Amino acid sequence: MRKNMAHSIIKAGSLFFIIHFSMRFKKSISYFTLLFVVLISTFLVWFPFLTRQENFLGLKIADSNFQYVYRHFDGPLYIIPAKTLYNTKKIESINRDSILSQDPKYFSAHLPLYPLFIRGASVFFGYLKSMIGVTLLFSIASALLFYFILHELNLTKKPLILTLVFIFLPRFLVVRSVGSPEPLFLFLIMISLYFFEKEKYLFSGIAGALSVMTKTPGLLLFGAYGLVISERILRTKKITPSWIWLILIPLGFLSVCILYAIQMNDFLAYFHSGDNIHLIAPFAVFNFQKTWVGTAWLEDVLFYFFLYGVTVYQLAKNKHRSFFYFSLIYWVAILFVEHRDISRYSLPLWPMALIAFEHFFTSKKFIVISGLLLAGIYVYVWNFIIYNGMPITEWLPFL
Repeated sequence: MRKNMAHSIIKAGSLFFIIHFSMRFKKSISYFTLLFVVLISTFLVWFPFLTRQENFLGLKIADSNFQYVYRHFDGPLYIIPAKTLYNTKKIESINRDSILSQDPKYFSAHLPLYPLFIRGASVFFGYLKSMIGVTLLFSIASALLFYFILHELNLTKKPLILTLVFIFLPRFLVVRSVGSPEPLFLFLIMISLYFFEKEKYLFSGIAGALSVMTKTPGLLLFGAYGLVISERILRTKKITPSWIWLILIPLGFLSVCILYAIQMNDFLAYFHSGDNIHLIAPFAVFNFQKTWVGTAWLEDVLFYFFLYGVTVYQLAKNKHRSFFYFSLIYWVAILFVEHRDISRYSLPLWPMALIAFEHFFTSKKFIVISGLLLAGIYVYVWNFIIYNGMPITEWLPFL
């Protein structure tokens, strides 16, 4: 009897170990797959520039080289605050020694967290390579984090497929292949939302504060969490003391203002940075006469408004209330943006759309058609990078 019982215990333990190891191994394989795909997909974006292709799939690339990637808007502009830490005199010195002619306060629109990462890495790689490297690092981190959130919160039965869709949104493929703060911003937004849903409000507040130090729309997290908390108070009549940590989010922007007060002698330098605050009026983007619009070919913007609008509608009954309220506030804000690049401004809504419509985005019909269009996505990206470059002739300020 004892032998049979011992044998049963050993057998059950072995089975548990095998199942547990298999699950961990499968999860590890998924993470390595995502790492590999992000690296390979980025290298493919860089390929015609690394190999100096001057006529690539019908695209003419004059004097083709990797500078096309380096000079993509607005990447190099983040190098200036990385080098000067917003010190007005140092910025003016760079202006004198280069073709740059921007007022020093212009650079206050380029918030400090991404430049700080560039500055830290520049000790080893220099500023230009660090600009690209930091973007790549947080592109990988964003993909791995999104997969982790999908898996941990049980948001889909196919987290790997949904994460692969996430990393190939055409506009996201552009910004994660050049110098840009968007992958860092997206990473911090998602990790703040995740910690909020896990009721770890200190970590949610810290991540939210860091997101605001990357891009000001991170402040919308604070509004979203306020609505979730209001809903809970109305429902339960209870207050959770640890909610107080969420005040770190607006304090993140306050810390940026203090930095500007010290370095630029202007606490409100961000608001004096020029024509960089684009929240104007509902559907303000549909005005070709405005500086940051400049075209009437804007029907694609309506598709973004529609996609993210139905995302909000779909998430209205989702149990993860922060996902709904963040999507709602962010979508409403996007409707007010007077800028042609709505696809970039609305990137934080992309993971929310994937979660809301995970059945569609992991369906066979979507995967098949997306696979057929993948080549088209890359041609779009190459075309965009060739077109959207800063006219830099003197690289000394960025080295």
